Amino acid sequence: MLAKRKRNGKVRVRFTMPSMDGCDCLYLVGDFNEWSETAHPMQRADDGAWPLTLELEPGRDYQYRYRTDIGVWHDDPTADASVPNPYGSDNSVVRT
Repeated sequence: MLAKRKRNGKVRVRFTMPSMDGCDCLYLVGDFNEWSETAHPMQRADDGAWPLTLELEPGRDYQYRYRTDIGVWHDDPTADASVPNPYGSDNSVVRT
């Protein structure tokens, strides 16, 4: 689920992936962190979901995906949109 709200000229976006069997480590990866696979580690909540909040510039489309520590990529089913990427899959999009 994506939740957004404005604060101090930025848009706070809460990215959340639901609980996933066999997933011990999850990262948020996107053009907001130059597609770094380790810059934004997510912490599992008590309910098993994986939330992370970022402050992003308003008026932009950001592409992103989730990646496990074993290299499995996941789309966000609650993204604002999706676009094809050069690897034959889709990137999720959040619009701020």
